[in-house]
Parts: sequence; C-alpha cells; structure tokens
Amino acid sequence: MTWLALALLAPSCSWCAVPLLYSALRILPTRPAIVLIGLLTGCIVGSEVRLSGWDPNVLLAPPAIAALTVTVLLHSMRQTQRLRTSMTELVQARDELAATERRAGILTERQRLAAEIHDTLAQGLTSQQLLLQAADRSWEHDPAAARAHLAAASESTARSLAEARRFVHDLAPADLAETGSLQGALHAVAAREGARLHIDGTPVDLPQRLQGALLRVAQGALANTRRHARARTATLTLSYLDDQVILDAWDDGDGFDPAVLPSPGTHGGHGLPAMHARLRQLGGRLSIESAPGAGTTVTAVVPLNPDPAQPGEAVA
Repeated sequence: MTWLALALLAPSCSWCAVPLLYSALRILPTRPAIVLIGLLTGCIVGSEVRLSGWDPNVLLAPPAIAALTVTVLLHSMRQTQRLRTSMTELVQARDELAATERRAGILTERQRLAAEIHDTLAQGLTSQQLLLQAADRSWEHDPAAARAHLAAASESTARSLAEARRFVHDLAPADLAETGSLQGALHAVAAREGARLHIDGTPVDLPQRLQGALLRVAQGALANTRRHARARTATLTLSYLDDQVILDAWDDGDGFDPAVLPSPGTHGGHGLPAMHARLRQLGGRLSIESAPGAGTTVTAVVPLNPDPAQPGEAVA
C-alpha cells in the first residue's frame, strides 16, 4: 500500500517495485506471486501513462522488464532447489554408505571373533573335557594316569587362559609368542596333538598375520582329526616355495565327503568355514581332499606377495 501511494503521487517511485517482485516470488506460491506481479506491473504502466501519456515505450518496457525479472528469479530459485535436493541426497547417500561400512565392519569383526574363539577357547575346552573324562574313567583303577590327565588338563587350562588374554588384547597366538617362529609354534602344536611335522624348503620371514593364520589352520585341522577322524597318524608339512607357502595337514582317519559338510551350529561345523575365511583375507585358498575311509588332506596355500584385487577362493 505504501508503494502504491508513492507510485500515484510520484510515478518515478514505480521502479521500486523490483524488490516487491522478488519478495512476492520468495514468500508466495508461484501462481499467486505471478498474479500479484501482473497487478504491480499494471499499476506501474498506469502511473507512467498518467505521467507521460500513451508512449509505446511506457506500455512495453515495464511488462518486458517484469517478465525478464520473473524468469531470471524463477530460474535461480529452481536451480537453488535442485542444488538443495542434490545436497540432501548426497548427505543421505553418505549416511547410508557409512551405515553400510559399519555393518560390514561389525560382520567382519564377528567373523574374526568367531574364528578366534573356535580356534582357541573352544578347542582348549574340548581338550580339557576329554582329559577330565579320561581322568574320571581311570581314577579308581589307575590313580597315576588320572593324575597325569589332571595335570594335562591344568596345562591346557593355563594355555587357554593365555590365549584368551592375547585374544582380548589382539596379540599373536600363544605358541607364536612363546617360540618366536611359525616352525616352533607348529612343533609345539604337533607335539601336543601327537602329530609329526615336516619342513620343506628354506624358511623365510613371514608377516605376523600370515603366521597366525597358518597356525590357526594347523590347530583347526588337527582338532578335527582328534575329534572326528579316529586317525592313527597325523602329519603336518610346511613347504616354502619361491612365491608361496603351503601347509598340508594329513591324517589316515575315517575321512568324509567334502561335498557334504555340516552347517555351522551349536554342535560344531565352524572350523572349515573359519579356515576358508582366514585364507581368503590373505589372498590364499584352502583345498580339502578326502573320501569315506580314505583319510583327509587339508591344504592351505598362501602367496608370499598377494594381489589384493584377487581374493583367494576355497576349493573342496
């Protein structure tokens, strides 16, 4: 109303309508704003006609300027809205990516924890259970053997406790920490499980992570031999080649059909998937050769210079 009064009293004030055009487009919806702008433009034309008479420039210039101004402002507002929408979508995509990465990290950590628990605490508790059962069976007729079983169970408990502490602090396996080498750790594992160990080739320094993975594979393979195979003989063979290191775990036990593996559950079935996962993370692979009544050979192959773009695959 103030601008209308000024335009009627002093027609030169009619050009102050430009801020009103911008304000109308910013405050009102598009269609009502365009109607209001048309009315303002009509007032400008009427004021100029009153001042200058029926001049063609007066009749054409204000509508043309108003149309150009509205077009530019609408285009700018649409561009701003598109930019705001794009930024919102980018923020949503970033949040979704972060959530996906968190879920992937949680899943990876769960798999790592499951593998570590299976290869350390679960195997230690299984050994303790077997030793205590043996001690109970021989307690009456052979106290000396029962005490030996109890001593072995106590040693297994101490070893499991050490593994648990290293597991909590994400340190190297206890056997690696105590012996300082993969060969020494495999000797200790083979001695505990009553297996033989062969070393082929010239040993080389391996990354701590690779040593830990091969040691866990050996522990898992020998644990399966002890629990399921009823084998008389078990052998570990560690071979150093030019571009890869190979660990073979062989036994002459009952064997099984590799195509029919039990699903992981409360009664086991976690060992082989854990081995597969460990080796895949290192660009290696695990192969299993077995048949009912023909023993089992578990082979872990890890490249010394893995290509991160080529993850290892499991072969049965």
